[in-house]
Amino acid sequence: MAAHGFLPFLANVDFERYFHRALLVAAIALLWPLLHSIRLRSMRDFDLAPNPNWKRDLLAGFLVAGIPLLCLGGILILVGIYSRQPMVNWFALGKIIPTAIVVPLIEEAFFRGLILGVLLRSGRRYMSILVTSALYSIVHFLKASEQTSTLVAWTSGFNSIAHSFAQFADPILVMASFTTLFLIGLILADARMQTHSLWLPIGLHAGWIFANGAFSRMAQLEIVMLPWLGRNLLVGIVPLGVGGLTWLIMRGWLKYVGDRKV
Repeated sequence: MAAHGFLPFLANVDFERYFHRALLVAAIALLWPLLHSIRLRSMRDFDLAPNPNWKRDLLAGFLVAGIPLLCLGGILILVGIYSRQPMVNWFALGKIIPTAIVVPLIEEAFFRGLILGVLLRSGRRYMSILVTSALYSIVHFLKASEQTSTLVAWTSGFNSIAHSFAQFADPILVMASFTTLFLIGLILADARMQTHSLWLPIGLHAGWIFANGAFSRMAQLEIVMLPWLGRNLLVGIVPLGVGGLTWLIMRGWLKYVGDRKV
């Protein structure tokens, strides 16, 4: 399309990133026949309810996820694993903002809204959370690395799918990346279940994307320490521990605001 003058901005987007997002959008659109067949009509059918405190939950989730991740980045700079960029590309930094807005809305609506909502109808709460979190981590882990399809053609999607399973051949990468994604999925699902709303998981998701993206553009990796630390702040055993800390902070905050209502 870009080569023929339609949507020319797509020429500057890596195909793998575009293909991954397009699959999520298509999955959401194609879920309508399923939802119609099982007669899901309202938010309550998904175990969701209106949230009058949505702004508070959105902001709290953003801070609870973003601040610990940025603190980790600061520590990694101090110990020399990362170094500060000599110049900051403010335009590239600004491009993180729309990504941190759009991606959480799409993915939370799909995974914690539709998928988890449908599975909860089985009555198996914990199994539904585990399955949704596993699916979330698999979808994010099963994707080809960037620049796999440098020349985009009609068959590029099949080429991307063929290369999606390559990461499973590396057990260290599985331990460093897949497990962290699975924990993130659990945290987001728990936030959704605790609030019966998507606003807290959307805030958490946005905080992770913004903090990781901003840090990646302000600092550069000097040492790869797999499985402890991967290519960014969301890959590795150390980010896994930071995710666990974020979960504890989130639970503590929910308990605090819950006690204030009593």
